[in-house]
Amino acid sequence: MIRSDRRGGPARSGSPRRRSRRLLGALVGVACAGVYGGWVKPRHDRWGATDDEVVAVLPGDDHLREPATQFTRAITIDVPPCNVWPWVVQIGADRGGFYSYEWLENLFGLGIRNARDIVAEWQDLHVGDLVRASRDRGGGWYVVELRPDEAMVLRVADAAAGRPVRRDEPAGGEFLWTFALRDTQDGRTRLLLRERSVFRAWLLKSLMVPVTEISFLMSRRMLLGIKASAEGRVAVAGGR
Repeated sequence: MIRSDRRGGPARSGSPRRRSRRLLGALVGVACAGVYGGWVKPRHDRWGATDDEVVAVLPGDDHLREPATQFTRAITIDVPPCNVWPWVVQIGADRGGFYSYEWLENLFGLGIRNARDIVAEWQDLHVGDLVRASRDRGGGWYVVELRPDEAMVLRVADAAAGRPVRRDEPAGGEFLWTFALRDTQDGRTRLLLRERSVFRAWLLKSLMVPVTEISFLMSRRMLLGIKASAEGRVAVAGGR
């Protein structure tokens, strides 16, 4: 409804209320962004990792020296590294899966099935091998470093070219994935999972929040799945 104000000009009923709602919405948005950036994201980026682990130099760091983003997550597994390594080395869409959320991965048609056992033929992995992200499509990660019972380093692949992707190529950037196993000297293992990436500016700005949260969800589940599998609790390793 439009009415005239005292000076004869038109005034819209409810305008102050609309302005108040906009202001309130803006304040809520700022508050949510502050909570996410100041509390939620820092905890997701380093889930389970100690201060020393977050800043530690890990195998593979030298393959991507100046990342735009770095996440380091970790978990304690109640068996020694030699019992964890067989589960780590057999990851891959056409191998042991990723010990994460099968149902979510397969919404994208990746055809992933998480292993419930250690399979001998999947233990044969070498530098230069391709760890597939999907059973039926190209893409994945090339093994760039492999230290049995200690570390596996994967770098995002240009499957068509048969080599890791470089940051200046049109694929959108680089991604490095490090699995580092540390012997705690008491029969247990600290498994560290580090992600380092460099994306194009537009991609980084537009997708960073959802990419970060998806990374957290899938990585956390993977660490829990590897822990459950290595400790003999494989019934929960499928992420169902």
